[in-house]
Amino acid sequence: MATFKTKFGTGRQDWETPASVFDPLNTEFQFTLDVCATAANAKCPRYYTPTDDALNKSWKGVCWMNPPFGAQGTWVRKAYTESLRNGTIVVCLLPARTNTNWWHEYVMKGEVRFIKGRPKFKGAKHGLPQPLAIVVFRAAMDQIPYAVVLGRRVSFISARTEGRDAT
Repeated sequence: MATFKTKFGTGRQDWETPASVFDPLNTEFQFTLDVCATAANAKCPRYYTPTDDALNKSWKGVCWMNPPFGAQGTWVRKAYTESLRNGTIVVCLLPARTNTNWWHEYVMKGEVRFIKGRPKFKGAKHGLPQPLAIVVFRAAMDQIPYAVVLGRRVSFISARTEGRDAT
């Protein structure tokens, strides 16, 4: 697993999701499995640790995912794939990296909720200095990409420049 040392932290991959982000989502979804956890930061009684290798396991139920920094593409692909099987719902906390391939290939097939402000992760000195989003994958959502902004459904329109996708 890659580690990244940034202004935000020490290269840790196990920052615990703030209760201010997780608790309202847990009330809404009633999570049954945390797929990216440690014993110290797990948000659900059932959870997968790095030793469990969640990327090679089947996910069932209503899953919470706060993936390791720097590996989001792999985890997002897995979350999307798992959501298409057996009615699994996967709710992800992700950096809003709208310029990445994984965002356009997978996130745009889910429900996107942008987070206002800079949530402070447990044990961190400051709030994360990058935009974050909650992404919900469920089988019925893979047809029409949209986002939820201020409680309203908003469709995305691809930017086109001289007959080509803008990059």
